[in-house]
Amino acid sequence: MTGIRAFRTGGISVVWRTRPLLVGLLLIALGAAVFTVGLGLGSYPLDPADVWRILLGRGTEIERTIVWDLRLGRAVVALLVGACLGFSGALTQTLARNPLASPDILGVTHGASFAAVSVIAFAGTGGVLGRGTSLLLGSIGLTLTAVIGALGTAVLVWFLVGRERNNMLSLVLIGVAVSMFLGALNTWIIARTTLDRAAAAQLWLTGSLNGRDFAHAWAPAAVLLAGTLAAGWLAFVLGALALGPATAHTLGHHVTAAQAAQLLTAVVLAAVAVSAAGPIGFIAFVTPQIARIAAGSATPPLVLSALTGAVTVAAADLAARALLPWEVPVGIVTALAGAPVLLWMIVSLNRKGH
Repeated sequence: MTGIRAFRTGGISVVWRTRPLLVGLLLIALGAAVFTVGLGLGSYPLDPADVWRILLGRGTEIERTIVWDLRLGRAVVALLVGACLGFSGALTQTLARNPLASPDILGVTHGASFAAVSVIAFAGTGGVLGRGTSLLLGSIGLTLTAVIGALGTAVLVWFLVGRERNNMLSLVLIGVAVSMFLGALNTWIIARTTLDRAAAAQLWLTGSLNGRDFAHAWAPAAVLLAGTLAAGWLAFVLGALALGPATAHTLGHHVTAAQAAQLLTAVVLAAVAVSAAGPIGFIAFVTPQIARIAAGSATPPLVLSALTGAVTVAAADLAARALLPWEVPVGIVTALAGAPVLLWMIVSLNRKGH
């Protein structure tokens, strides 16, 4: 195969493809540039040289407070959330062998959103529902609540599809139907709660990084680290599953267990990202395909998808703060950019006869 390079020393051998490596380095450079510009943007502007000078421990006390206490946490959360969503989308799309099979389309993010909105709207209120959500929030927190909601939705979709699990049309249609139902429940919850809680829930549903700090970063960082450590095994198994369940079984893989492990990883990544910043749409759907095209691979590469997601969310957050006189939620920017890509992909698939 062209583009493959190898390095051997002693008993160690490392193999890589040149194009994905160059794409990864380019994405890291773009991410660093967007990260730097984002830290310098605000009512107290800083140029890139000043930003790195402050990050290295120099600068005045007020400059260190602005960068370290007010801006750095948000920038880190943007990168982590984008990476989690890109990683999750690459897993679901490769597992289903269809570019439309993202956590957004299959209802996973809506399940996480429903659980989180229920807690935001009812925790601390009176009645059995209020006491129950307060107990849930106090005992396991918003992150685990979102994970439970996402897992419950994934299991529901899985069983509703039944024997048609290999039929992507059925899987997507049921996922869309479940998403619409959960969206309607979210609307009902917002209508039933108080005005201030409804406003907080509605803002959260748009996907926003406003007010995010390092307290929101630990969960995405933990699951992303675990996913990155498992990326080699996941990529190996996904490469076999991409050839079809029968071929993967012939190669010695336990297909059902492998699919369950990958789906669980994808659901947890998406749910934790949603709990940290709300449902930022289209990132898990679009960025794996961008990474696939850039790398020239048959399926979305996991690490490159995570890097693409991180850069995309950071850039969208930068645009949300810089393009208009007032700040808009980052989810609005990603929706405006992602919707045309979705239409283009559907038209392309129809032309190919898929």
